[in-house]
Order: sequence, then structure tokens, then C-alpha cells
Amino acid sequence: MGRVQRMTADRRNDGAGSPPSEVRGEAGGEAEAWGADRWAVVMRSLLAVLRSPRLGDQAARVEAERLASDALVSLRRTVVAGPAGGLIPVAEAFVDLRRELAPLVRFGRVGVEFVEPPAGGRALPPPVADAARSVVRIAVLAYLAERVERVRVQWDCDGTNLLVSVRDDGEGTRARSDEALRPIAELVERVGGEWGVDSTQAWGSHLHLSLPLDRSARPGQANDDAAALAGLTSREAQAARLAATGLTNAQIATELGISQNTVKFHLSSAMRKLGVARRVELAALLAPGS
Repeated sequence: MGRVQRMTADRRNDGAGSPPSEVRGEAGGEAEAWGADRWAVVMRSLLAVLRSPRLGDQAARVEAERLASDALVSLRRTVVAGPAGGLIPVAEAFVDLRRELAPLVRFGRVGVEFVEPPAGGRALPPPVADAARSVVRIAVLAYLAERVERVRVQWDCDGTNLLVSVRDDGEGTRARSDEALRPIAELVERVGGEWGVDSTQAWGSHLHLSLPLDRSARPGQANDDAAALAGLTSREAQAARLAATGLTNAQIATELGISQNTVKFHLSSAMRKLGVARRVELAALLAPGS
């Protein structure tokens, strides 16, 4: 059994939400942190290549091996570099998204049109860039299981928010309550954004998001924060606010000028005092109107 066939067989055994065993063996436990939606795009791309009527057996094998190799290289770069600390130009984040989806667009059955964000748009905090890319990946993967032929992906900026739009020409039955979109709700909540789905039967659906670009407290949140964070030390409150915006421990450490271990200590203490067990719960607690 060849390398491509082994990966395909591993995928059937492992399920769609985890990296193939061959990759886990080479990259170690860090592979699990790369993102289930990202692995799913890689595996869907491999299957699209292997099933493409435009490629002969040898050409499909070469293309599939190249995709697998690129995935490993990208994973290793992510693990070595660690979480991004600085702002990411919006055009660069969008190019990364297009690169990730390129094999699916080239060999898959769903056509994807990309509308570039404005060249002068504000740079994105890493959690916002990651959330925006993940949302589009999840949406495109969901459409692959439906009667959708065309998808239009657009990013825009209004000065304070990244605006993400994903339109399809499907049956127009998509709703916020769909199980396939549940991860999107969690991602948007983590960065303090808003999202919705507008559907018109027989005309398609429109998934739209607004993700705030400022890490500072949102309008009207100061009093809510003060009440929610009462009883915390100053450093615990700072760490909790930053974690609620979606920053990682490494990013919080950089922001506050302390070590990651110190961040873990303050966050653990803050979450225990606030009676929450997960960061999603922390974000919900500090959301406006909570």
C-alpha cells in the first residue's frame, strides 16, 4: 500500500476532525493544536486531487504527496514560531486563506470566488485573523456536503471591525442553529464579535460576521467588567480581560511583560474566583450585557 493510500485509509479510521496518523507520527502532539478545520481542509484537498478526472494516476499521486508535504512544512513552521504576537496585515491574512483553500478550489466541485479586502485596511490581531480564516474554512467544508456550486468569500474593514461575508448559491436553508456552524459561534464569541445567517429559499445563504479589531474594552463594557471582576487582583483582572478577547497565554505574557507561567497562575486564580472553567465562559461573562 502506497503513501497516499495509507493516508486515505488512516483518515477513514481517524475521523474528519484529527490529523492523519502519518502526520501525527512525524510532528508529535503539537499536531493536534493546528486546528481540526485546517486538517479537514488538507484531507478534503487530498481527496479532491485523488478523485479529480483531470489528473492521471501518476499526476494525482505527485500532487497529493506535494499537498501532504506542504501541510507538514506549515505545521512545523507553526510549532517552531509559536503563537503570533504582532498585528497581521489584513491582505496577508487573506492571502494565507486563499493559499490554504487553493487545492480545493482547483480540484474540488465547489467554485470559490475571493473578494480581496481593501489594501489600506487595518492590520488584524492574531486571534481575529485566526478566527476569520477558521470561519471561512468551516463554512466551505460545510458547503462541500450540500448542493452548492458557487461560494463568494469577501473580507472588508469598517475602521473598527473586520467584516467577513460568505455567500452561496445553495438551497437557502442554512440557519444559525445548524450543527455544522456551531464551531463558528464559539470562534466569534471568543473574539467578542457578532454573526448571523440570512437565507432565501432556492437563492442561497449569506453568512456574515463582524469581528472587533481593538483589544480594549468594548463600548458600555466598563461597568460590567468592574462588577464581574470585583474581588480579583489587578493582575488577575488584566489577564482575564485579555484572555476574554481571545489572546493566548504567550500573547498575554507579551502584553503584560510577564512569563507564561505567571499568566497561567493569574488566569487559573481568576477563573476559579469567577466560577468559570473555560475561556469561552470567561468571554461570555465579560461580554456586554452579561
